[in-house]
Amino acid sequence: MAGLILLGLFIGTLGTLIGVGGGFILMPVLIFLYPDQNPEFLTSISLAVVFFNSLSGSFAYARMGKIDYKSSLLFSMTTVPGAILGAFTTAYIPRRLFNIVFGVLMILASVFLAFNREKKAGKGPPAGKTIFRQIIDRDGNNYNYSFNPALGMQFGFFVGYLSSLLGIGGGIIHVPLLIYCLNFPVHIATATSHFILVIVALTGTIVHIARGAFVHGAQMTAAISLGVVIGAQLGAGLSRRVQGKWIVLCLAMALAMVGLRIIFTK
Repeated sequence: MAGLILLGLFIGTLGTLIGVGGGFILMPVLIFLYPDQNPEFLTSISLAVVFFNSLSGSFAYARMGKIDYKSSLLFSMTTVPGAILGAFTTAYIPRRLFNIVFGVLMILASVFLAFNREKKAGKGPPAGKTIFRQIIDRDGNNYNYSFNPALGMQFGFFVGYLSSLLGIGGGIIHVPLLIYCLNFPVHIATATSHFILVIVALTGTIVHIARGAFVHGAQMTAAISLGVVIGAQLGAGLSRRVQGKWIVLCLAMALAMVGLRIIFTK
């Protein structure tokens, strides 16, 4: 139990720092520790932990004034249906195929980030109908950006589906999309993604509970969640001191390592 709490502390700190909820770290660990368990059981635990991590981190980001609430609720209109569909799909995927899909997705996202990390978010007008946002955080930083809402909602469904399907919360996919496809500033993207994760992870967890997949994972989830709640506060605090380009680079490196390890796990 002490080991699970420490694992949660690490997941909460790193996950909140880069705005991904930590599911991409937890799921590989669960896959390694429980090779005989079915994917639905593992994703149910991971999503529940992601919910507590995202909830704790969102409170911290809210105090900093970095969350784009209007965009979060807009994207959630399609993210929630995607999360419900993904949670139902998990039960029908063989474990080996699950690992391969998970690993390949991580590597592709890593390559994209590694070759695009110097691009500045919030520059250049997006195609199609545009929504403009201005956010001034508690430290006085002024963020001005614009994005295509229709494209954002399409991404929302995709992120919601994969997040519940793979048990990763979706931030590992959503943060790059917000930065590079929707022109969100890095720090706003990480905070906003974290808030969306609260809704997505809660939706997926409820579906898994209703299906009975979560019944034996409550004790494990409680131990890891205790650590992530504390770690999320530490991660949010660190985000003030870390430049956006280093957040993106850490995200790319983490994705590559996780993806390779998962693919070669038998």
